[in-house]
Amino acid sequence: MSLFYYAESLLYWGYSIRIGEIVLPQVVLKLTSQDMDKMKTYYQKYLKTAPSGSVFAAKTPSCSITAYKSGKVLFQGRTPNDEADKWGTAEQTAASKIKKSSTSKHQYIPPESLFISSHIGSDEAGTGDYFGPVTVAAAFITADQIPLLKDLGVKDSKHLTDEKIRSIAQELVKQKIPYSLVVLHNEKYNQLQSKGWSQGKMKTMLHHHAITKLSQKISPIQPDGILIDQFSEPNVYIKHLATEKEQLQSNVYFMTKAESHSIAVAAGSIIARASFVKEMEKLSEKLGTELPKGASQKVDKAAATIIGKHGKQALNECAKTHFANTKKAEALI
Repeated sequence: MSLFYYAESLLYWGYSIRIGEIVLPQVVLKLTSQDMDKMKTYYQKYLKTAPSGSVFAAKTPSCSITAYKSGKVLFQGRTPNDEADKWGTAEQTAASKIKKSSTSKHQYIPPESLFISSHIGSDEAGTGDYFGPVTVAAAFITADQIPLLKDLGVKDSKHLTDEKIRSIAQELVKQKIPYSLVVLHNEKYNQLQSKGWSQGKMKTMLHHHAITKLSQKISPIQPDGILIDQFSEPNVYIKHLATEKEQLQSNVYFMTKAESHSIAVAAGSIIARASFVKEMEKLSEKLGTELPKGASQKVDKAAATIIGKHGKQALNECAKTHFANTKKAEALI
């Protein structure tokens, strides 16, 4: 039996994805619906199947154009300004404008072009919380979908409320974004920890399994890269894989605060967090006690309540028992 619980179902999407495409400059215009209607007529003979959430899509000899319901129009090609300038003042969104990360120097730093290309992003939730499982989600986002996901509010989940996270996660499912979600429940977490696994190794294997599962789903499509929100040095991550006879996938990059730069990592972050929140609610209902997030004194008191009602062994099924909160809770009884 697998160590981890795969919580998602296979998702399909109804439009083509470019494979092995060179990442090209992008320009975005904000236009009225009337202007977009004019554009659609103008590019009538170049129209192609439009992605979900868009008004139309066209492919001219020199540029790909996608118009979204939000009013944003994406021009992508070697010289996107040539087409964009026909319709208004362009907002340049080439990779050169993206801020660099504070990631320490190593050979796995992603190229800035990755953030505007079709790629997989992976992030986790629940690792710093005493109660609840660890969840990891990997999501595959195409270049065409980036403007739409930004309009949906996809960004670092740390800046979103749980309610907003739920809402956006539901929208990601509606948009049929391919993803893989892996949940490490507390009982298995504590079992692995007692065997000498560090949380870092657990996270490594969770990310590895989520990415592997997602790569199988989207096959034969090959993403332009895979970006993991960095929680350890890449060489440590690779050593953890080796201990379980696994190898790093190709085109994998690591970056701290990746969810602030990559829409794919941000999507993974939201899916992982939404799953964590759902699991916390299920545990709270089962135990008859609201389980607070984090590792504060409020958490200590909740743990003490659980011990009083169900016995210390109940913590094994709802908490990361090696955290200092366990001893603090016992001291409160």
